Order: sequence, then structure tokens, then C-alpha cells
Amino acid sequence: MPELRHNVLTREWVIIATERAKRPQEFVKVRRSKEERLSFDPKCPFCPGNEAMTPPATLVIPDDGAWKVRVTPNKFAALSYGGERLRSFEGIRRTMTGVGIHEVIVETPDHSKSTALLEDRQVETILDTYLNRFNFASADPRVEQVTIFKNHGVAAGTSLEHPHSQIIGAPVITSQLRDRLINALKHFDEYGECIFCRVLNVELQEQTRIVMETEHFVSFVQFATLTPFSMLIMPRRHMACFSEISDAEAADLAHILRRTLAKLYHGLNDPDFNYTVRTAPRESCGVKYFHWYVSIIPRLTRVAGFELGSGMFINTSLPEEDAAFLRAAAVHA
Repeated sequence: MPELRHNVLTREWVIIATERAKRPQEFVKVRRSKEERLSFDPKCPFCPGNEAMTPPATLVIPDDGAWKVRVTPNKFAALSYGGERLRSFEGIRRTMTGVGIHEVIVETPDHSKSTALLEDRQVETILDTYLNRFNFASADPRVEQVTIFKNHGVAAGTSLEHPHSQIIGAPVITSQLRDRLINALKHFDEYGECIFCRVLNVELQEQTRIVMETEHFVSFVQFATLTPFSMLIMPRRHMACFSEISDAEAADLAHILRRTLAKLYHGLNDPDFNYTVRTAPRESCGVKYFHWYVSIIPRLTRVAGFELGSGMFINTSLPEEDAAFLRAAAVHA
């Protein structure tokens, strides 16, 4: 019989379709083409030597006369760097000037290297760059919410193959983040605990959905995950905001993020995916009720009419089996 599961972090219900659930191996069929990718593409604006094809860099991490990571304003930015944040009211209609920050983080000079194939040290450099740009965007008085995200593959929304992430500093806090902050605060008021810490402790006790553990982080498939193989990477130490991460934790996050993505890469044959750093705004650093984490969502299924019409997802895989499959996926250290 199908089972409905409740996600206590998002307050969403999901249908786990046990009677038509696929085995984890069946999702390997949904894969990226395996054509050989070269380390340099003369037409790619993110490849070394093509820097003139992008706006001037806002940050460059050097590497023996070249660069390791390069940050540039998005050439087709969703928000404008110039101007003031102004609200307008006309009856029930509200508008705001579209100001903010939109940057691209070019993760490596190598056109062919996805995050899963990088060395831990390079991923750590990427995370250090995330932290730098998160703090930069958060310091802009027009910015209320900063989102760090990566799109990998066409199904995930990317338009350029070269490995890159993006960061957007928006002039408002979205209802999605605000609802999660409010729900977390309500739980803390009622039970005196962080709901995220509680979820992490339960997962560590049960172990059935754990994918990987390190000294400072745990990656796991949620009990009520909306889609196949979706995972969270959560810090063991309670932190509300990404900017609270220590140097040792950043190095450890680089290791578990790279290995978790490598398990997807090798286990499911390099699926398209999105990941994002879900964090409270920097002004909420230190609050006891929220806990930042990284959300990884492989794009193995499509949102259809029921999901769009109801807001409830149907997951055709069992989270426990997904986690076991990924634990068994072999990757290099």
C-alpha cells in the first residue's frame, strides 16, 4: 500500500508510491550522454583566455599566474547592480525595483571537470569563495536574502557546460524561506529544540537513510524526500547561517560534498542535479531555532499535473533503498 510521509522541515506531505516504486538501479537509465568533453572550449566564456567574453571579475583566486576560481557578474543578471531599493503601492498591487546582486562563480579552469571529479582542495577553494561572496552580498543594505546554488545539466536549468555556480542577493526574503524560519521558530517555542538538530539526531540513530558521515557533517536522504535520491548535507554543530562555518568545517564540507556528488556521478551515471545552500540571512546568525544545510536534488523525474495542481509530490523510490544504493557506490577517497 502507498504511504504518505510528512516532512517536518518543510511541512509538506509526500506520497511514497511503494506499489510502483522503482529499484535504485532503474534510475541509472536516466543519464547524461557520455560524449567526451574537452578540458578547453574556445567558444566557452568561462574557459581561461576567454575572460573578455564576461564582465570584469569581482574576485579571482590566483594559481601560478592563472586562476583557480573566478567570480564575475552574470552577463544576463536577474537583478540590477545599480539603483536603490524602492517599493511602490497601488491599491492591492505592490512592486519593487529589481536591484540586487547576481554573480557567477567559475569553479575551475577545466571545462570538463564536474565537482564530483575535482580534488577536495579545489572544492574547498570553491566553498571559501561562496563564503566570501555570501558575506559581500549580505553586506549590501539593499539585499535581504542571499542564495547560493548550482545547476548541473540541461534538466537542472544550466545553459553552459563549464562547471559554475551562482549567487543571487535579492531585495526581499522569499515566502519559502520565511515559512521555514517561522515553522522552525514555532517548533522551538513549543519544544525548546531546533527541529533540524532533532531530525539529524533521529537519522543518526536510525542509520537507514545515512549516505555518508564525517567529523563535522552528515549526508542523508530524508525520510519524506519529495523526489528520488534527494539529499541533505547537514552540519553536526548547530549553525543558523552559512557564514558561521569554521575553516575546519569548510574543509570537511568540501570532502563530504565532493564524495556525495561523486556517489551520484558514479552510481547514477552523472545525473543532472541542483544543489543550494539553504541558510538563514546573516542578520539571523546565532539564532537557536534554524540550522543551515546543503540540499542536493537530482533531476531524475519530472514535475507533472498532480504535483502542480496539489502541491504534493509522488516519489517513486524508497528513501531507505536510495541511501543504501548510494552508500554502496564506490568513489575514490
